[in-house]
Amino acid sequence: MISEPRPSGAMRYVLFDVDGTLIDALDNQRLVWRTWAERYGLDPDEVHRVALRTRPMETFAQVAPDQDPRECLAALHELEDEDVRTGTYGAFDGASELLGALRPGTWALVTSNYEHRVRGRFARTGLPVPEVLVDAAAVEEGKPSPVPYLQAAARLGARREDCLVIEDAPSGVRAGLRAGMTVWGVNTSTAVDGVHRHFGTLREAVEEVLAFASATLPARPEAAATVE
Repeated sequence: MISEPRPSGAMRYVLFDVDGTLIDALDNQRLVWRTWAERYGLDPDEVHRVALRTRPMETFAQVAPDQDPRECLAALHELEDEDVRTGTYGAFDGASELLGALRPGTWALVTSNYEHRVRGRFARTGLPVPEVLVDAAAVEEGKPSPVPYLQAAARLGARREDCLVIEDAPSGVRAGLRAGMTVWGVNTSTAVDGVHRHFGTLREAVEEVLAFASATLPARPEAAATVE
């Protein structure tokens, strides 16, 4: 069973996933993968299903094993960069209020995307960018490895037991749990396995996240589950 780390009374920190947590980019991701799949004559729905649970190079190995993975990645990056410039998307309700209320140096972004895309989307949606941003290029092991969240904590000078992870995806939840941090899930109709608390929307979590960050809210699990 996963037991939630207990707060130490020290400064608290909040580590946010980006896509699906702060930025609503699901339709964009589906369109990017659909366009990519059509270039290679593949079933877009199947490609997107695989892409949701794997990193790009793993996706290519499964859905296009006969293609050069470097060319596949270059094509995907081209489409994703174009989406940042021209795509239609927005921040989830509550994101601007929440990030604006957190003290500088107490929060970070931990994403499987790349920093220039995050900055582009944040600029277009008016969200602030924190001092610490751990992206796909910053780590050799991505989620569900704990490495991205552990690196973010280290760069903030935070102990893992003082960190709250906000996630929407199973791989990110597993990463936060494996890092020994408190993990809350948002923007899903049902709780992702293992989360300590679940909120149907980010908006519902805003006050609770701020209370955690200010150390006025004890970190109590409302749910716990096993994680491999």
